[in-house]
Amino acid sequence: MVIRKRLRAILFPILLYSLCGAADAYFIRHAVNDDRGLKTDAIYEGQIANLRDNLKNLQQQRQEWEHKIALLSGKTIDRDLLEEEAYARLGRVGKNDVVVILDSASR
Repeated sequence: MVIRKRLRAILFPILLYSLCGAADAYFIRHAVNDDRGLKTDAIYEGQIANLRDNLKNLQQQRQEWEHKIALLSGKTIDRDLLEEEAYARLGRVGKNDVVVILDSASR
């Protein structure tokens, strides 16, 4: 009888502390690693930086396209650009052009 009381007196606090420790570990893990945890701030900052770089590249491409469109439209048309675009779309080259063929591994 005395042994059971001592065993209960030792095992119940150990069991209680281990359950509380497991619950604490669970909540701390989710507070750090979850969707709204502490680590997500750095991840979101990295994603924002990548998206801003992507936006800058797309804005630059848009400006290039707008410049080409401005040269092709209007009262005067840049004949060189028009000829280059026609050759590119038709898959042809001019008689004075030099063609360099690259294999797909070097691109």
